[in-house]
Amino acid sequence: MRFACLCWILICAVASGVSADEVRREPVVTPERVTLTGPDARWQVLVSGWQDSDLNADWTRRVVWRSKNPEIASVSDSGLVRAVSDGSTVLEIAADEGGFRREIPVVVRGTQSGRALHFENDILPVLSRFACNTSGCHGKAEGQNGFKLSIFGFDPPADLASLTQEGRGRRTFAPVPEQSLLLLKASGGMPHGGGIRIRPDTDEYRLLRDWVRSGCPTGAADAPKLVSIRVLPRESRLALRSAQQLQVTAVWSDGREVDVTHHARFQSNNEGLARVDDAGLISTGETPGEAAIMASYMGAVDVFRAVMPQREYDESLSAPPVLNFIDELVDARLKKLGIQPSGMCRDEDFLRRAYLDVAGVLPTADEARAFLRDQSPDRRVRLIDALLKRPEHADLEALRWADVLRVDRLALGHKQAGAFYHWIRDSFAQNKPFDAFTREIITAEGLLTDAPQGSLFKVVSKPGEMASTISQVFLGVRIECAQCHHHPFDRWSQDDYVGMQAFFTQVGFKKTPVGDLLRAAGSPDSRHPRTNEVITAHALLQSAPEKNPEGDRRRVFADWLTAPDNPWFARNIVNRVWARLTGRGLVEPVDDFRMTNPPSNPELLDALARHFVASGFDLHALTKTIAASRTYQLSTEPNRSNERDEQNFSRALFRPLEAEVRLDMVCQVTGVPEKFDGVAVGSRAVQLWDSQVNHDFLRLFGRPVRVTACQCERIAEPTVSQVLHVLNSPNIQAKLSDEGGRLARLNATLTDSDALADELYLTVFSRFPDVEERQAVSRYLAQAPNRRQAMEDVVWSLMNTVEFLFNH
Repeated sequence: MRFACLCWILICAVASGVSADEVRREPVVTPERVTLTGPDARWQVLVSGWQDSDLNADWTRRVVWRSKNPEIASVSDSGLVRAVSDGSTVLEIAADEGGFRREIPVVVRGTQSGRALHFENDILPVLSRFACNTSGCHGKAEGQNGFKLSIFGFDPPADLASLTQEGRGRRTFAPVPEQSLLLLKASGGMPHGGGIRIRPDTDEYRLLRDWVRSGCPTGAADAPKLVSIRVLPRESRLALRSAQQLQVTAVWSDGREVDVTHHARFQSNNEGLARVDDAGLISTGETPGEAAIMASYMGAVDVFRAVMPQREYDESLSAPPVLNFIDELVDARLKKLGIQPSGMCRDEDFLRRAYLDVAGVLPTADEARAFLRDQSPDRRVRLIDALLKRPEHADLEALRWADVLRVDRLALGHKQAGAFYHWIRDSFAQNKPFDAFTREIITAEGLLTDAPQGSLFKVVSKPGEMASTISQVFLGVRIECAQCHHHPFDRWSQDDYVGMQAFFTQVGFKKTPVGDLLRAAGSPDSRHPRTNEVITAHALLQSAPEKNPEGDRRRVFADWLTAPDNPWFARNIVNRVWARLTGRGLVEPVDDFRMTNPPSNPELLDALARHFVASGFDLHALTKTIAASRTYQLSTEPNRSNERDEQNFSRALFRPLEAEVRLDMVCQVTGVPEKFDGVAVGSRAVQLWDSQVNHDFLRLFGRPVRVTACQCERIAEPTVSQVLHVLNSPNIQAKLSDEGGRLARLNATLTDSDALADELYLTVFSRFPDVEERQAVSRYLAQAPNRRQAMEDVVWSLMNTVEFLFNH
């Protein structure tokens, strides 16, 4: 009988022009029944439908809600069901679209029973939800107007004392709770710098009032603990300019599940793609892509992933070639998002891009001319191979790693800082396996004259700083927040931070007649800052052992850190290399791996990590693989489907260059080297190991000062000051007009204007001019009363273009 009914439905569907798939895809109501326990209990019900048969559509605010018995349970227009009194009722859900109708049972109990309030479980979530204990309010280090709470409620006993024992007892006043400063200021009854946070007609106000009235109880010591939270839905394919309501469930140690959507905090990792409000309602933008929405509650976090595919694209575009596994995985992601990649870049674009990315220099006119005349099919791969072997590649990589490894003359002194830098550069010149490079830094010991890589432990001299710096540099994980409180956006607790710190508590220096001696000595304990409990050395996601490892604990840490199955090490390094070659990390920012900031293409990140491990942590092999992909070789020219995509590598991006590389480009084009204070003549800016060398251009274009390990120290965003500097710099003009410079030599040796135009364009842009450009240059040179000055004008104009100032 069921089979016959199903067949009849399918026949009717075909007759009406509706697919069988669309018939099966009726809206889904979650949950299918609601049980509300206790006064003020509530539950967010979701209705999930479909749009265009393959996109999720949130119907929660499109349907009509009605409770058959509002005296038992009420329901809002957004599907929020609230307990009113004990009993049972039915929730009716209806929509005009497709004649949708659904009924779900609702059971309410315990509304009249007394509630044993618990400060940590009931009150702190309210203070967190309304941002009372954030760093912008009473959670800041010094508090606000004499009232201090622990940041994000990480120290409940201190918060309870602050509310009940400080402020001369006025913050909570049990005889008349409404006169408590806590309620008066939060509700607007008294002036409050944070404005009205909790209105008197809300459940949260009544909860705080009842807690104060009952004497501000701490709550039972054996009360259930929060185990985890769960966000629904887990993932949705959403249309652009659409909405999606989230629901958050807290799971407690006694098995209870409670809707905490109203007290959860939400945050988007990409507000340009999807925003989320305080109630958990997501609004997607006009750009296709994928966003992660974090929900957090009492230190627990979970993530919803929103995929917004492109719906309009040009079917006439031909599929670009697949050159290796990178392209296969990028294409799979683009197909999911409905985005088509751009075509391949021209040889001249690849030439310039590869030189700047791999060696940090422009090709000479002769090098550009030779490559553009080469017709061999493997010319691009051979170019990358050659660039990786050049000393300029080691210079560029040493500069980049000297930034994050804190090669700081002010902290180390001239001699030690120089030795540390040269150790880094020599390692990249040798293409030392990166796991060996990392291990040598982590386990460095002895005189710094023999082990200059140990200088890192002198720059970051405290065990906690060592742990957080090494974690950020080599794992891409930021644990520093967990030093004082549970990480607000990740799983890390103070136990995790102290466990990592314990690996470095033995590290210290001893002065000797021949220099500083780095050693790991003794077996000191590390204690939890609040409980004073001894925490043994253990890595992230590892259980704490009963006792600390024997000997130098850093060796145990290095084994874990560089192990092939470490969940972060290889992924972090390939992500950094990927970002340097494409302009954007698969995880962005590159040093912020966390569950609430997932990679834009997790399958690609995992595949690159496996490739990196299988190669023996060979950075050259990794760079060649990425550069050999079609993805790296795409054009910057967008098509209709990818013109707004900047996170899925469907086209090459215009990318700012490091300050040092830009200055070297100016010197290379003009043929006039820069003279830096205290540095040998002829040294390039990329070779400056001392970030304190005074130079206006480097400072203006974002050179980092190396006081943190954060990649964000290097400023990449263009500024008006940079534009004005390139337009008006006396230093650049002096290089253009220098009698010993390139333009003076070309003016003396190249009399043919067309040949001169070719030479200038090859020098500045690494390409030949097109017909119109060549004619314009020749005409300008022929008409100018001073040919030499006209050449300067031409090159000045070329150097002020986006084509010169950015990599592309």
